[in-house]
Parts: sequence; C-alpha cells; structure tokens
Amino acid sequence: MDIFIPCFIDQLYPETGFSMVKVLEKAGVTVRYNKNQTCCGQIAFNSGFWDHAKAMGEKFIRDFKDCSHVVAPSASCVGMVRNYYDEMFYNSALHNEYRTLKKNIYEITDFLVNVLNVKDVGATFNHVVTWHSSCASLREYGLKDEPEILLRHVRGLRLVEMEEKETCCGFGGMFSVKNEPVSTAMAAHKVEMALNTGAEYIVSTDSSCLMHMQGYISKHKIPLKTIHIVDILASGWEL
Repeated sequence: MDIFIPCFIDQLYPETGFSMVKVLEKAGVTVRYNKNQTCCGQIAFNSGFWDHAKAMGEKFIRDFKDCSHVVAPSASCVGMVRNYYDEMFYNSALHNEYRTLKKNIYEITDFLVNVLNVKDVGATFNHVVTWHSSCASLREYGLKDEPEILLRHVRGLRLVEMEEKETCCGFGGMFSVKNEPVSTAMAAHKVEMALNTGAEYIVSTDSSCLMHMQGYISKHKIPLKTIHIVDILASGWEL
C-alpha cells in the first residue's frame, strides 16, 4: 500500500509522517512512498483557485492511480479527495481513475480499525489525553469512534472526554487568516474545554487543528500540549 504525506505534515510535522510508517509496518503492512507526490489541492480549492486545484488534483490522481490502498494521517486531505474531486473530475478523462482512488484512500485510524481490523498497536503513552474531533474528520470524512477505539488500547493512557469535543477549533484553512478575531476566539474556547478536563494533551487526526490550538496555547503559556494520534500510536515500542 502507498502513503500520502500532506503538506502540513511534510513541511511542519515530518516526525508524524515517520510515526505513521512505523505504525503501519508494525501492523504488518509493506509501505511504499511515491516521491513525486505533492499536494491534494485543498488549499487552492478552498481559496477559490479552482483551476490550480484541478491541476494539482490531476497530478494526485496520476501519482496514486495504480494503488490498492492509499493511507494518510489527515482526515481533512482525504476528505478533500473523496468529496470534492467528484466535482472537479466528473465525466472527465480521469473520471474512472478518480472513482477507483476514492474507494481506496483512507485516513489512518479508519484504515487500521476497519480495513486491517487492528485496535491495539502495542503502544504505551503514560499521559492523560482528550480527543478533538476536527470538522473535516466528522463532517467531510465521516470518521466515527475509530480514533478513540485505538486510544483506549494504548497502555498507560487515560482518555477523558471534553465538553463540545465536536466543536470547531477555529482553524478552517483560510478562515483563520481572513477572520482572525473569530478564529482566535474559537481556539480559546476549544482550549478552555480541553483544559477543564485536566488532560495533558489534546489529540487529533488533523495537524492543522493541532497547529492552530498549539499556537494559542504557546502564546498564552497554557499548561497543555497538542499531539497527533499517530505519534501516540508510535510511542513506547521499537521496531
């Protein structure tokens, strides 16, 4: 199977990409990485540059057209491919290739639980954590309780539920740039909900959300950290 490493992971959190490879290999999967891959086009699409987004989408489809499975550490990026490529490539020369890719691309926790039937990867993480359900994971990808199933099987980890765990953190891509005061207020509210749980870490499957909340946490010196779920799943064991 192939992995897709999104822009945020590649440029800002490369260790999370390596963590995903460790977890998949521990689960018995042979991982391939296509070095030609770039971006799914989500940023351009959400910013209104649809021609640019389509060109990037065409490259994405060609890069992964012969893959049995494609797995990514981002519900947001996979949601983009599954939901919006349909609009861009319907009845086009790449229509059939896209339809095949749509069936074969997964967010990693969904892939582990529902394709590989893996719930315990053997991880250990001696901390208290709370789960943040990103808008993209819930409303675009349709992720359910797969992340929490995996977290509950991590040794030493205590999962506590925050109020409004399904409320947006305020990032929203260009929304955080064009509507900074509202975006910041939403981050403040989300961080407060997490802090009220007594957790040490906020966990999510989308690094963009984690980056947004960590920015607010760091600026205000709040005793809380953010971490991607695959970094937890890769903790406490060696290959």
